[in-house]
Amino acid sequence: MTVALLLSIVGLALLDSLNPATIGGVALILLAPGTGQTRTAAAFVAGAYATVATAGVLVFFAAATLGSAIQNGLDLVRAIALTVAAVAVAVAGVRRLRTRHRQALQLPAWLNARTAPALAVLVTAADLPNAFPYLIAIERLITAEVPTATALMTIAMYALIYCLPCLLLLLIGVSHGDRVRARLGRVYDKFGSARDVPANRYAAVGYWAVAAAVLTFAWAPQ
Repeated sequence: MTVALLLSIVGLALLDSLNPATIGGVALILLAPGTGQTRTAAAFVAGAYATVATAGVLVFFAAATLGSAIQNGLDLVRAIALTVAAVAVAVAGVRRLRTRHRQALQLPAWLNARTAPALAVLVTAADLPNAFPYLIAIERLITAEVPTATALMTIAMYALIYCLPCLLLLLIGVSHGDRVRARLGRVYDKFGSARDVPANRYAAVGYWAVAAAVLTFAWAPQ
């Protein structure tokens, strides 16, 4: 494991950590009325960590078993994941061409500290096909022939970094609960509450430009 390889994987993990699904999940839990939000949010983060770490371990050992075949498979999966992301961004651009009503983001009624890990598994697993930085990181571990123990520790580190924004939000929420909830409430009112989103042609063009760039990178020779 070289310093350059480690730094590149840390950078990929930091990029992957900017995940609105998991961060938004923690934010919504902290905003929920009643008591026990801290325990529920902590359980949610633990579920997300376990999902990311387990997925990485499974992919790594599959690579160790299948050898070079999985390498080509990872390249293809990465290209497909980026293509799916590009299509999603392009569709979002099309949707900005007309005014639409957006439903409010809400937590399921059955959510509590015991069920939060299950929700985290569902949310995180649904996003894994788009987690192309993770696939790139595992591909680099395989290409560099990193020893198994070191690779597993690196995957565990990656999963921890992936959850870092959620952990920071949770820690800040514990230490500054009312102030954090007030700020999260303002963010929720702007982005998470039910409202009409006006059409914006300039935003649509921006989405399409990003989609084109991602699609070009997806299928460019590596």
